[in-house]
This record gives sequence, C-alpha cells and structure tokens, in this order.
Amino acid sequence: MEKDTRLTTMTTHTPEYLGLPTGCWAELEGGLHNAGEGTVIGLVDTGVDPRHPSFSDQVPNSYKPPISYSGKCEVTSDFPEGSCNNKLVGARHFAAAAISAGEFNASINFASPLDENGHGSHTASTAAGNNGVPVVLGGFNYGNASGMAPRAHIAEYKALYRNIGGFFADVVAALEQAVIDGVDIISLSLGPTSTPRGTTYLQLLDVAMLSVIKAGIFVTQAAGNSGPYPKTILSYSPWIVSVAASTHDRTYPNFIFLGDKQKFPGNGITPGTDGEGMYNLILASDGRMRNLSNLDVDDCQDPDHFDIAMVEGKIMICTYSFRFSLGISNIGGLISTAHTLKAAGVVFLISSEMTERQRFIPVAVEFPAITIPSVNDSLAILKYYYTSRERSATGVMIGTGAQAKILGGQQANFSSIPPQVTTFSSRGPDVDSSDMNVADLLKPNIMAPGHLIWAAWSSIGESTSDGLKAQNFAMISGTSMATPHIAGIAALVKQKYPDFSPAAIASAMATTAFVVDSSGKPLLAQHPSNNVTEELGTATPFDFGAGAVNATAALDPGLIFDAGYEDYITFLCSIPGLSNSTIFLATRSKCVPGTNHLPSDLNTPSLTIANLTGSRVAVRTVTNVASKGEIYTASVTEPTNVSIKVEPEVLSIEGGEAKPIALTLTATRSSAIASFGSLLLRGNEGHMVRIPIAVLLKKPVP
Repeated sequence: MEKDTRLTTMTTHTPEYLGLPTGCWAELEGGLHNAGEGTVIGLVDTGVDPRHPSFSDQVPNSYKPPISYSGKCEVTSDFPEGSCNNKLVGARHFAAAAISAGEFNASINFASPLDENGHGSHTASTAAGNNGVPVVLGGFNYGNASGMAPRAHIAEYKALYRNIGGFFADVVAALEQAVIDGVDIISLSLGPTSTPRGTTYLQLLDVAMLSVIKAGIFVTQAAGNSGPYPKTILSYSPWIVSVAASTHDRTYPNFIFLGDKQKFPGNGITPGTDGEGMYNLILASDGRMRNLSNLDVDDCQDPDHFDIAMVEGKIMICTYSFRFSLGISNIGGLISTAHTLKAAGVVFLISSEMTERQRFIPVAVEFPAITIPSVNDSLAILKYYYTSRERSATGVMIGTGAQAKILGGQQANFSSIPPQVTTFSSRGPDVDSSDMNVADLLKPNIMAPGHLIWAAWSSIGESTSDGLKAQNFAMISGTSMATPHIAGIAALVKQKYPDFSPAAIASAMATTAFVVDSSGKPLLAQHPSNNVTEELGTATPFDFGAGAVNATAALDPGLIFDAGYEDYITFLCSIPGLSNSTIFLATRSKCVPGTNHLPSDLNTPSLTIANLTGSRVAVRTVTNVASKGEIYTASVTEPTNVSIKVEPEVLSIEGGEAKPIALTLTATRSSAIASFGSLLLRGNEGHMVRIPIAVLLKKPVP
C-alpha cells in the first residue's frame, strides 16, 4: 500500500505560431471545420466553467455526439442540468481523498465539476476550445482564441481544488473513470511536488497511467516547473509523453517616456496614460501620510498609507521587494492602491540585482502601468526623479518637476524569434528512483509553447496572478500550458491515424520535431541545464526532449517507433534492483523468465545511455506508416567521446513493414560529461526521421 500524497498543477496565438491553420488543419480531411472531429480529450484538472464560449456547442458547424464515449455529466446545484453539451461531453468530480484528509473546504471548494480555480478551464480550452472565440478583457479585444484540436470533444475530470492541489487517490480515480468512459487522449497538467520515494516508474500515478496506456489511450503530462537545473523532471515513465515549455514569438512591448526625453522599455499589458500629455511622477515614500514617515510603503499595498492629495493625478513609483516573492505583496494590491488614490498610472521598479533575476511576467490589467525589469533602467528613472525633486528648508518634499507618460502594452508585437526553452521548464536527465540515479530514458520528450498563453479562465476562478481579479480569460505560463498543446495535436494525429497506438502517436510527434530554426541554427534554452549560469545557450535533449513539436509534419511521419504494454513491462523487468514480485504487485503482470534486456532496449524514438562502458548495441524497430515503400539513408551525429555504427546504413522498407536498425555505441574516451547526438533517417520520398541520442558517463575498455 502506498501512502497518499499531494499533487499540484504545473502553470491565442499558438495555433498560428505552430502553423496549424495553413498546415495541420488544412491537411486534415475537412480542414479547420473538422480538426479533431470525433476524438475525445479527457483532462484531469480543476474542473471546467461550462458557461465559457470556448466550450459551447452553439457554433455554426454543429457538433455531433462522439460515437464511442460513454461518460456522463454530473449534475449538482452549481453544475446544473444542461451544463454539458455535444462539445463538453462529460464532467465529473473526484474528492474522496481530499475530504478524507480533512482538506476539502466546502466554503470555497465545489463538490461538483465546476472550476473554482480557472486552471482546468485554461488547459481544456488550450487543447480543444472552440476556434475564433474573442479574448476580451476590460473592453479590449486581444484577438481570438482556439484550441489545438478545435473540433475535438472535451471530458473534464476534476480532481484538483483551490488551496489544496490534489491527492494521488483522487487523480487515479479520475483516470480510471476516463478509461471506462472511453476517452481517446488524456492530458495531465499536474504532477508530484518532488521526486517520489522508491522507483519513480512504480509510483501510484505512473502505474495508473500504465493502465491507461494498456487501454490504448494516449497520455501526456507536464514536465514540471522546477527548471532550469538538471534532474528536476517530475514526469518519469516511458509510457508518458512529458512536455517541456517554450516561448513563442508574441510579446507585448510597453514603454515609459520621461520628461527629459529618456525612454525605457518594460512590460505590462495595460492601456497607456490618458492623452498625449505628460504626468508628474510621485515616489511612493514621498506620497505617504506625514505621520507615517517611518513606514516602508515602497510596495504600494495600502491606500490608507498615502496622502491622496499628493498622489492624485500623478504616476506613482513603486518598488519590487522580497515581499512580492513571498506573497505578502502583489500586483493586484499595487493596482488597487493606485486606482483608489486616483493616480494616473504606476511605474514598478526593480530594487536590486537579486530581484532582476526574477522573470517578471506581464499581466493584463485595465490601469496604466509598467514594470521596469532592468536594475540599471530603474536606477536611471530614480536618478531623474531625485534630480527633479524640490524640498523645503526642513527637508519636506514640496514638489517635483519629474514627468512621464506610459505608452501602454495592449498591442501585440510578433517577431521571427524561434522558440526557446523557458527557465522554469523542468529538465532531464530522467531518474529511476528517489536516489536520483540517472535512467536510460530520455525526459522530457517534446516541447510546446507554455509561455504567456491566452486561454479560458473560470468566471468564478481564483486570481490568476499577483492578486488580480479573475476574468473570463487569462494569460499564464507553465508546463501546464504546454501539455494541452500536445494533447490537442495528439488528437489531430489520432484523427488521421485512428489505429495508432499511444506510442505511435508519441513517435510521430517526436521524430518530426525540430531542433534548429529556419536558418539552421540550434534552438536555445534559457539557462540550459548543462550550464545554468548562462543566460541563453544551445538547448540539449535534456532541456527539450526530441525538440519543438511540428504539428503538420507529425501527420506524415514516414516511420514510427512503436511499443505497447508488454514492452513497458519488459522495460520494468530490466530495471536493476527492481524485483519481479514488486513489478507483479504493482502491475499484475509477470516478467518473462530467462530474458535479458536493458532499459535502453525499449523501442523509443530516442536513445539514452547513462553509463557506457566499452560498447553497447541498441536495436530500434521502425515501421513504415506511409502509403508506399521508401528507401532511407542513415546518418549519425556522434556525441562527444562516442563513436556510433548504424546497420543497415541504407534501409529499404515497404508500406506497413517493420524492420530493425542496430546502433553500436563505443566509448572512445573517458568522460563524466553528458554529450548529445542524433540519428537521422532521410527517405527518398521526402520523409525525415530524427531521434536524439544522449550519453552520460563514458569509459572505453582498455
């Protein structure tokens, strides 16, 4: 028996960024109006807001109910009859473990599928929300949102709750129900808060997901938000597609202009100050009540601390402190203070180099504001203010000539910048136990956009960030946001190839992912895991797995690396120190006696060897899923201090045929530094099949 433990959530333009409208959607039969049709994506999350237009079936091209789904819509007082429809086809809640633990608070937690948080609505709409839903906040239209598979159906299984997170038992119950109901895809934007005890692959959640795979259901899970350091991955098993998060090419630039003609960039998705004129600046400490002269008010959290006559009509200068990182202060409190005092706007400065390392995520607010994320720029603004300040003979400030205006950052800017691995995205290498032993398995598996993602939010949800009031949409970041991108794209692959196994779907995305930009330069990672002190460096498979997802290419992969339930049992049986009886107790499946396998023998679209002593042969079996035969030529990029021989170098394979490829890896020099390479199979019909290779410790045989 395993003690129940907690889990936590892992926290638009991306369809265009991923090329779906003119690529993947267009290539599917029926185009956009059929993208994901008939597939059901199950999400285990915080619930769903059924009133959101992203989940409505009242659309021009009406939905038909899915053929194979048998789930139901739970009806409660706050999730009434009619909440589900032919788009949102199922919704249930699971809270027995949370209630048993005494954590469930009926005053804020709903015993229903209703999303009191917002996270579940966000992930569901990212995966399969309706296409063309206007994103409107504060009367401003930020564009239209769409899920990756906009015609797919959604089934929500609520197992996470406000102020609780969730428990393994509730999540497992939700997974079991999703299998019974007949979903096609499961998306999990959740995971453990730390590496579990014992073998990672046999923790309760991973075993439950293995059962899901046995039922033929594709599972994807957030890699975690504990990056950028190595071994921070929180999704472990080979039957799970673990998703890293990337940036994309949309930004919201904002600027402040000073009265002396200086101009500084910042962030903040806000309107600008009214009109074209300049406004006087007022430093928070200069605007406080006279009788509070010893009180630190730089974080601008309480309007009662300020003299409204000093602040009204001016732009307040507030300062970031550790109170914000501790959650004592927040942006919501700052904006509320400025609004109450009738300030013209807010400029939010950074106080030290330590806080400059914080990545200040722009948030959408309806008040003129800007965050200056540079210490040097913040100091320059303060210098301008101080040199313009006027004081009385007794030292009391009587005025200032410092003026400014805020341009505003509601207009998006699009660039050609390729995706980068985000700092927060958890990194490999994978570990097979709580002893943090490196596994012969690549994690994460693939990367998708997870930075500044617009999507639905619950109308009764929690504040999305920094104490701001929840609205119908939110722009948030996390591997939680990357994961439903992969779930939606998996639904598109499943739609084209209904008979694909979960491993085949994963392979189609992995082997077609890209690792270079349009000019052929390697993709980059913010603080790459092999050198976290570097601000930006070349990404490795331990940062992004096989690479950045290419949805259109995944619909025509050419070759796939397939595996099934029995292969995963064989993988478990090959783990050193893992007994047959332990595996049987967890899975009810037995190891085949007399077999001798290594973990690296699993037929994955990657090859990782934690400890290469001398030589090792790894065999991969490829299956041609194209309509006709093709001749592939193999080429290898060798990891440092490793030589690789591929047999055969030229592979002729008919449609539907499966053939083995053997890779012999030999350590040429001792090294304890991980190095990376790849195998590329180039077909004469245009298919390009690539798998990453990672080798950590190398030791040649004398």
